[in-house]
Formats: sequence, structure tokens, C-alpha cells
Amino acid sequence: MAEGSVYTSRSRTRRRVRRFVIAGGLAVVVLLGAAGVGGWLYLRGVDKKVDRISVAALSDTKQSATTPEGIADGAMNILLLGSDSRDPDNTSGSRTDTIMVAHVSADHEDVQLVSIPRDTWVYVPESGDGEGGENAKINSAYAWGGADLMVQTVEKFTGLQLDHVMMIDFAGFKEIIDAVGGIDIKVDKTFTSIHAPHRKFTKNAAGTTTHMDGATALDYARQRKQFADGDFTRIAHQHQIIKAVMDKATSTGTITDLTKLTSFLNATASAITVDDTLSPLNLAWALRAIGSSDVTFLTNPTSGTPTIDGQSVVKSDTEKATELWESVGSDTVATWALANPSYVR
Repeated sequence: MAEGSVYTSRSRTRRRVRRFVIAGGLAVVVLLGAAGVGGWLYLRGVDKKVDRISVAALSDTKQSATTPEGIADGAMNILLLGSDSRDPDNTSGSRTDTIMVAHVSADHEDVQLVSIPRDTWVYVPESGDGEGGENAKINSAYAWGGADLMVQTVEKFTGLQLDHVMMIDFAGFKEIIDAVGGIDIKVDKTFTSIHAPHRKFTKNAAGTTTHMDGATALDYARQRKQFADGDFTRIAHQHQIIKAVMDKATSTGTITDLTKLTSFLNATASAITVDDTLSPLNLAWALRAIGSSDVTFLTNPTSGTPTIDGQSVVKSDTEKATELWESVGSDTVATWALANPSYVR
């Protein structure tokens, strides 16, 4: 996909034996690659290392309509939650600073990742413990009721049915980046990190990039306080990193080098947690034709950052957000994105 475009016409011819998975962190799109029965059995072993949780709020309506590989036919919506357990700015341990909905198209050939800013002001349903039942920042839902309440809150906000949940420890994401040998990022602003060792990031000239190891990329993606639009720039930087990981993994022989593949998969398995009905490996197989050019990044439309109850919050643009989420529900996001390029990041 050409830089700056939303969608372009492109050949649907796919390279054989290239297998990808949305294993998000931040919605990270993680590559899995192996050929033959032996490779598949090896990956099954890695798949078993992934932590799993029970999420009662998930609908089970699609669980009976699955392919032989165990992934539902048709469109699919996966809630991606990123927490930062080692965030220098936070010690509370119960936050979801990154919230995305990954929409897999019905033909399993395109994915849209829609970010919802963590401070978006929404109605949070009441949890079983009596928390919530009020308007609040959307990331309060996880603190009050874990993944169950987060699913209920996002479904209420978007009008969607969510099929799965995937969580990633953002701090653990640096091991994934190191496993692919670092990534190349086009730094869009010059700024200094507020965290030790206070790295300076310098805006790249046209046609150049900055190589980052895992620690540097994580630092880059954490920053928000230096920017006028705060979390929106951070979301854009997270999108950059996800795409860069995909591009690097598929361009450096990770899928054909067993040592690289093992390091990559083990780092990914240790960083993610999924609901107990989802197999990341089965998801990899179902989405094996997807590459980075088939993934579009969007952000929920907003209409300002007012102060409510003494808090600076993000207000959703009701009209535009409704259009976007309805397009997700009807599997027509590509058409909506083409008509609304300002929400594609």
C-alpha cells in the first residue's frame, strides 16, 4: 500500500506458505511461519505456552460455526488490550492504556485495527461487584471489572458483538522486537523521552528511518506528555511499531530460519494472554494470507477533549463514530475508510 493512501487496488495473488496471525499487542500483528507437519506440530507446542483466561461476557454464538482449523467462518471482531506492567508512570498494575478492535473481514483477507483512546468518555456498565454503572473513561472498565467488564463496555459503546479477547503486556513487547532484530521507524517529531535514560528522538529527513531495538521502540511508543494531542500521537506511534514488526518479520527470513522463528514465537507467547476459546495458532492459519499491506489502522472519531468531573477526557464524535462502528458491523470498513481518510492513521 502506498504511503498516505487508504486502500489501493492490489493483486490478490498470495505467496505460498506465508502464514500470519493477528496476535496483537497493541494489537501486534504477529507472524507465524512453518511448512510441513513437523513445523505445524512444533508451533502447536508454542501455542500451548500462551496464557488463557475465561471471559464470560464473550458471546458464544459463533463458537459452533467453525472451520476445521477452529476459527469461525465470516467476519470476526477481536478486542485487543495492551497493558504496561512496567510503565514508569504507573504502579497500580490494573490499566489498559491501549484499546483496539481488530476486525477481520468475512473473506479473511483484510484486517482493520480501530484504536479507542483510553480517555474516551463512555458509559461503563455495572460489574458483578457493583463497580461502574456510570459514565467514565473507557479504561476504567478494566480496573473495575477486568476483561469481562471491558468486553461489555466496548460492546455497549460500539454496538458490536466481540468474538475474542487478546491482551499483551506492552513491556514484554520489546522482546518481540528484539527477536526480529529491531525495527526501522520514521520518527515524525523531535522530542526527548521523559523516562530515563531520556533518549532523544530526532525527526527523520525524507526517505530515512531510525533503527530501534526493543527498549528504544517501547520508550518511543510510551511517550505522550510532550505532544499537544497527547494520546493521539502515542496511538499513531503504536501503529507505526505494529506495522514495522510485521514488515521486519517478513523481510528478514524469520519464517524460514528456525532459530529466529523460535525466538520470535517464544517472545510472543510470553507476552500475550487470550480468552480460553481462542488459539493464536488457529488464528494464524485462518489469516495466513494477510500481510502488513492488508492491515488498515483507524482511530475512533472524536470531537474534543473537554473537562468532565475534573477530568480531561476524550469525547467521541457520535455521528462519525456511529458510522464507523456500523461499517465494522456490516463488514464495509474499507468503503467507510475511503470516504473518511482523516481517521486512518
